[in-house]
Amino acid sequence: MAQALPFSIGLAGPTAAGKTAAAMAIALEHDCEIISVDSALVYRGMDIGTAKPSAAELAAVPHHLINIRDPLQAYSAAEFVADAQALITDISARGKLPLLVGGTMLYFKALADGIDPMPAANAAVRAEIELEAQHKGWPALHAELAQIDPTTAARLAPADSQRIQRALEVFRISGLPLSHFHARQNSAAGVAAKPQAALISLEPQDRAWLHARIAQRFDQMLAEGLVDEVKTLRARGDLHPDLPSMRCVGYRQVWEALDGTSPLAELRDKGIFATRQLAKRQITWLRSMAQRQVVACDQSDAQEQVLRAVRSLVSERP
Repeated sequence: MAQALPFSIGLAGPTAAGKTAAAMAIALEHDCEIISVDSALVYRGMDIGTAKPSAAELAAVPHHLINIRDPLQAYSAAEFVADAQALITDISARGKLPLLVGGTMLYFKALADGIDPMPAANAAVRAEIELEAQHKGWPALHAELAQIDPTTAARLAPADSQRIQRALEVFRISGLPLSHFHARQNSAAGVAAKPQAALISLEPQDRAWLHARIAQRFDQMLAEGLVDEVKTLRARGDLHPDLPSMRCVGYRQVWEALDGTSPLAELRDKGIFATRQLAKRQITWLRSMAQRQVVACDQSDAQEQVLRAVRSLVSERP
């Protein structure tokens, strides 16, 4: 029987749904420490394009799992689970409320359900898939993935070559879909402790509201110097566009524009479109999490609804 972790609250939602503002409001009412559940915020030097909390916000409330990796390094769901488990235990032991905030749904799911060890990378299988992609294109391989693993395909963009390749590789090596490894609960090699976590999900009733927020935020990123931020990262000389860090939404589109593979004049439209696609995949993930408590983030009293939900959860905590 897996040991239960101390009580924590999760705050999830698609990009631009208002998670940071809601988290700060929660922290004003409760003695919280925030654990970031975001695969992009882990990277140092990637501040503008990730909408990283401001210096004032980071100073006002203790934040964890932000700026913990160089962009050259990878950070896996398994590493997140281990780090988050340790943090939940430590924060709770100090008498504070662990508040997990972010939009990387795989991390939330891995923490809640556990993960099985996946097959190791196989160079021969990867080369075979790469060759197929050269002939057919990644959208065709995405369609193939949809036949064998519709759950994984639904959260991946048709051009997400890195993740499509990995999903196909796992299936060809093991005969099992990638989603099997993400969904298995309480496996011997999965998480050692189960969280007593309540999940609040910020989801828009009107998708147009979220699209407008996404466009506004991407414009703000461009105005704040996103292109220069990517130029600085490129100038290091050791980063390349196939790294997980440089495949983050926004960074990938700027990199392609600077490379000349995509017109600079189309950067804004491509960045906004990619962010919309990310939000769509995030919402798809969230809808599969039946235990979540949904708050309509496009309602004028959304933040108060979140605060009421947190008060109720804290009062009823195990």
